[in-house]
Formats: sequence, structure tokens, C-alpha cells
Amino acid sequence: MHRYLTELVGTFLFVFSIALAVVHAGPFAPLAIGAALMVVVYMGGHISGGHYNPAVTLAVYLRGKLAAGDVAPYMIAQLLGAALASLAAMVVTDSALLAAPAADASTTAALLVETIFTFALCIVVLNVATDDAVSGNSFYGLAIGFTIVVAAFAGGAVSGGAFNPAVGLGPAIAAMGSKSIGHVWIYAVGPLLGGALASVVYGLQHPDAEA
Repeated sequence: MHRYLTELVGTFLFVFSIALAVVHAGPFAPLAIGAALMVVVYMGGHISGGHYNPAVTLAVYLRGKLAAGDVAPYMIAQLLGAALASLAAMVVTDSALLAAPAADASTTAALLVETIFTFALCIVVLNVATDDAVSGNSFYGLAIGFTIVVAAFAGGAVSGGAFNPAVGLGPAIAAMGSKSIGHVWIYAVGPLLGGALASVVYGLQHPDAEA
């Protein structure tokens, strides 16, 4: 239970930070968001692995570093944390956090950006946080956080910059009935595809790796 609580709390803090950064941090929002992910990864990495993202959970499971019985509880905790954070942020900002593709971005473009940058996040996680060759390193949180800084700066203006089903779906649950959420499937399909692809590529990078 302590691992699931860590995933819920970490995701809550991450998504709450995203919601306020989008409103208040202006062009520095990607830096604030990446830093938020970095600190919560350091906070909970030694307890739950510090996923805070169903796509990361999927990648780590497929990598063989998470038990099958933990997958659904992790994802539920992440979605619940994101939804609660979105509700709390609505009280503070009087606006709903809801990722959406740019008006001039095609569905294909948004889906591709979400897939590729979530793949980048997950392949970094697998290599810096699950590989025995770098076990015990102190840079894993920095690497993971700055992957999201890059993703948000480079792809956020195209896809809306979720790179995480919890970030895409949690706020949509909170905003249901007040916002159009027909596009949110992009933030489930793209990131989960990216996470699965990362596990495949990791296996090709490390053909002799043991789970």
C-alpha cells in the first residue's frame, strides 16, 4: 500500500504543479514542469520506483521490473492523484487543466508527438533507473525530469504536452461535463504505445539483460 500511496501523492504533486505552471509560469512552464517531475522522482523513486505515469508503469512492467499485480493499482493511483490535483488546481486558478492539441495540429501529428516523446521518457527511465549497470546512481531524477523539459519545449505546442495518460485523462475526469474531452484518447493511446515501444527497444539495447 505504501507504494500505491507514493504513486498517488507524487502524481498529485506533479499534476498540481503542471496546472499552476501553465497558468503562472509563462514561457518557463516547461522548466517548472520538468523540475516538478525531477523532485517527485527523487521523493518516491526508492519506494515505488517513482513512475507517476501509466506509460512508465507499462514500460517497467514489460521490462520485468514490476509485478503484474501492481500494474492496475499503480495506474489507478496515478489517475486518482491526477484527478484530485486537477480539482485542487481549479480552486486555485479558477480554470481547468486540460491538455489539447494545437488548433492547427492534425490528430496524426499530435499522436506522433505524444508517442515519440513518451518513448523518449520511458527509454530514459529504463536505462537510468532499472539497469544494473547504473544501479544506485544519483542522476536518474535529473535525467528523467529534463527529458520532460525537452519534450514540453519541443512538442508541447503541437500535442498539448501530456506525455502521460494520467496528465491527459485525470484532468479530463475532473473537467467532465464542463469541457469537451473527445480528444483525450490521444493521451492514452500515444503514451502507452510509446511506453511499450521503449520496452522493446530497451530489450534490443540489452539483449542479455535479466529482469
